[in-house]
Amino acid sequence: MILSDKKILEEIDKGGILIEPFRKDCLGTNSYDVHLGKYLATYQNRVLDAKEHNAIEEIIIPADGLVLEPNTLYLGVTEEYTETHHHVPFLEGKSSIGRLGIDIHATAGKGDVGFCNTWTLEISCIHPVRVYAGMPIGQLIYFSVEGDIQNYYNKKRNAKYIDRTIKPVESMMWKNKF
Repeated sequence: MILSDKKILEEIDKGGILIEPFRKDCLGTNSYDVHLGKYLATYQNRVLDAKEHNAIEEIIIPADGLVLEPNTLYLGVTEEYTETHHHVPFLEGKSSIGRLGIDIHATAGKGDVGFCNTWTLEISCIHPVRVYAGMPIGQLIYFSVEGDIQNYYNKKRNAKYIDRTIKPVESMMWKNKF
């Protein structure tokens, strides 16, 4: 079941959900709008290797925006830091972003219960488009969980994305054993 606006506010009051900064005008009927942070990154190499640590180059979005180009994967980050202790957060792109030809996640739209961080975005576009730091980029939707949680993400010994950051984080696939 998806949490309503009133239920999201109740969970924030109880400490089950944290959104920093929180702005009430970003709360929708059953979601919360998140914004593009000022940091982007691209991979240094065109060919990526899943078994290797692939280096990234940082980009700071200037005040007059940055044009994203097709055929490039940009790692972005939300301005908002979030914590979710009892619900499953889903990050979806806003329809206005989709109508500009921007996709904000390739596969990682679902967070885990216990995820506490900013959200790294996997941004791609189908034609050149100018983006700006602070623009609405997505919306968080919270789902109820049935049953008790045994393995919270922020308590897992092998969790790879738990260090608090304001910058996008590259793939840590290379830390897996395969």
